Amino acid sequence: MFKLLHNDSKSSARIGEIITDHGKIQTPVFMPVGTNANVRTVHQRELKKDINSSIILGNTYHLYLRPGVEIMKKAGGVHKFMQWDRPILTDSGGFQVYSLSNNRKISEEGVNFQSHIDGSYHLFTPEKAIHIQNQIGADVIMAFDECIPYPLEYQKTKASTNMTHRWLDRCIEENKKQKFKYSYRQFLFPIVQGGIYKDLRASSAEYVAKKNLPGNAIGGLSVGEPIDEMYEMTELTCSILPKDKPRYLMGVGTPTNILECIAKGVDMFDCVIPTRNGRNGTLYTSDGIINIKNKKWEDDFSPIDEFNYSFVDVDYSKAYLRHLFTVNEILGKQIATLHNLSFYMWLMRESRKHILEGNFNSWKNKMIKKMNQKI
Repeated sequence: MFKLLHNDSKSSARIGEIITDHGKIQTPVFMPVGTNANVRTVHQRELKKDINSSIILGNTYHLYLRPGVEIMKKAGGVHKFMQWDRPILTDSGGFQVYSLSNNRKISEEGVNFQSHIDGSYHLFTPEKAIHIQNQIGADVIMAFDECIPYPLEYQKTKASTNMTHRWLDRCIEENKKQKFKYSYRQFLFPIVQGGIYKDLRASSAEYVAKKNLPGNAIGGLSVGEPIDEMYEMTELTCSILPKDKPRYLMGVGTPTNILECIAKGVDMFDCVIPTRNGRNGTLYTSDGIINIKNKKWEDDFSPIDEFNYSFVDVDYSKAYLRHLFTVNEILGKQIATLHNLSFYMWLMRESRKHILEGNFNSWKNKMIKKMNQKI
């Protein structure tokens, strides 16, 4: 599934290729979040032609509730349902269950939770999470885990991490029993937990690595911990996970977070930041962060950025985009989202380029200084 193509000489950054039956994925890669079998405000045509996204992420919890697995099966799987012929990854629902802290109960069996839609009650077990993802039909599926809050005391973190390991074993056994419903391969990734405790992170990474699954994920970070601790746990985990498997850091993050974690050996990322913040008027550029709603852009007819990151010819001005937000036009949210996703994809292409050239670290440090400033 994974080919390691090049290692950076001055950091742990690397270039690789993930091979699926729906296409190849060049890493490092950012996966736009398509919670409900769509990336909000973005057409599939734009994802392919304008952004050139090689993989997107779907949400097991949300797709289970709506439209439901029976609809997915009748459609022939999520790819046919949403007319997307490139790879898809689905999370296991663990993070969404974590976010329902007032409406769920966790036990060794699994998680009982109340739907945010109609208040109905449901049970997610490791076995059911695998079964649901099997029917949804993503190329990459995730093991069911418990994502814990920050901060959490050591003994509770240890107990949760051990339960995640037991759940992983159940996921693996269930995945062996499942006969995949569609005409392509499906790959299961386990998830490393352990909070911000080095020994728990290390033991979890070692436990996961021994399972020898096609790839490995790092979970339970970017949940409120100090940024330095996130980087420390990421670096530690990557140092233990096998080099010949892709490493996926779940739910991270800002452009700066991503570049720093590429340097620590991460290959795959996803986050709602570029889409959610774009819809709210925050734009990421090579020179810094723009709040396009500010009056200062009212008569600024320069392009949003000096680079046109997308594969389309249109290069909208800051003044025009601000106008669209001022009059609450949906097109404004679309353009801002397309811009942010295109910028993230550009960062991935540039990262691969500079890793190959051997100057990734110096380029990363220059980019971070520029990208962190508010314009």
